[in-house]
Parts: sequence; structure tokens; C-alpha cells
Amino acid sequence: MNIRVLMADDHKIFLEGLRSLLSAEPQMEVVAEVDNGRSAVESALEIDPDVVLMDISMEELNGIEAARQICAERSDIRVLCLSMHADREFVDAALRAGASGYLLKDCEMDELVRAIRVVANGRVYLSPAVAGSVLEGYRNGGLRTESKAVSVLSTREREVLQLLAEGHPTRDIAERLGVSVKTISTHRENLMQKLQIRSVAGLTKFAIREGLTSVAN
Repeated sequence: MNIRVLMADDHKIFLEGLRSLLSAEPQMEVVAEVDNGRSAVESALEIDPDVVLMDISMEELNGIEAARQICAERSDIRVLCLSMHADREFVDAALRAGASGYLLKDCEMDELVRAIRVVANGRVYLSPAVAGSVLEGYRNGGLRTESKAVSVLSTREREVLQLLAEGHPTRDIAERLGVSVKTISTHRENLMQKLQIRSVAGLTKFAIREGLTSVAN
């Protein structure tokens, strides 16, 4: 039986190259490609792949938040995060979100294929480059907890915060999320109140600092 893979990455050339390589692997099938986290969530819930190969740094909805939503809805879909970031906070955040693996983008193709097969079989795969720090973290008390400020935000508030930080105007955010402009304004006011931040510029700095987006506008 083929392992059905959904790929999510905002670099088109990277996706094309990866699709070509994975499609040549025996018992592996690329069933969809998307370029942002929101499409990854929608496609995963619709297509029901075995594995979602997820870049963590994407606009509209970052890969960690997308993984959180997918894993909350469908525990049988395995998420393998693919990232340029080896920092432990990113790995911890991915694992807290429910990801089954974390791999660095500079890995060899053989390792990527092995990682996909491992998580598809219900196990966890960590890149050797990050496994040591994660193991040390467990020895010292487990995964780092999410910051208190971020933990009080709802899923929708996190989405709105990322879109605000990426410079999208209120009306555009409302259209993307299928809600009214008033609803987005309310979310923005709630974000400022919860985080004790008084401006969109301040929200942007907070989102970047907490890893909710890497885009500075």
C-alpha cells in the first residue's frame, strides 16, 4: 500500500523538486501540494493523507499552527515538520502541536524518505541534528512550555495575529477567514487586551518574537 503524502511549502521550486523525487520512491505517492498552512489544513482534512510534510515558516498560517489544527481534528494523520530552524524552541513547539517528526531541510533525500516511512508507521522521527537537544530537554524536565502570553490565545486569535503581523489589512483578513470586518476588529481588540499591547506594530513584534511568523513588514 502506498504512503500518501501531502506537501506544504511556500517555495514552488522546492515543492516541484521534492515531488519529483518522492514520486520516484516505491510505495510513495504525492497526493497534493499546497503553499500555505491554511490550505494544508483544508487539504489534509479533505484528502486524508497518511503524512503531511509541513514547512513551519509559511504565510497566512504557519506550519506549527497548521499542524496543531490537523492533529486536533485527525489524530491518524501524521505531520512531519520540515524546517531550516534547528533551534530547540521550534522543535518543542512542533512536538507540542502534535507533530510526529521534525527534519531539517538540509537533510539527504534518503533521510527524508526514511523519516516519512517512520512517521507513517506511527513512530516518531527526529533529525539527528535536533534529537540531542530534545533528549537533553526531556532529561531536564520535558518539552519547554509554551509562553504564558501565547497560551491564552484562541486558535482564531493566533490566526488573526499572524495575518496582522504579515501586514494584511482588516478587510483582507476578514475575506480570507470568511468573517465580517467587525469580527476581525473585535479579535484585534481582544489580542491587544490579552497581550497588553497597544498597537499593530507591537503585535507584529510580539508575533515575530514568539515564532508565530517570520515575516517582518
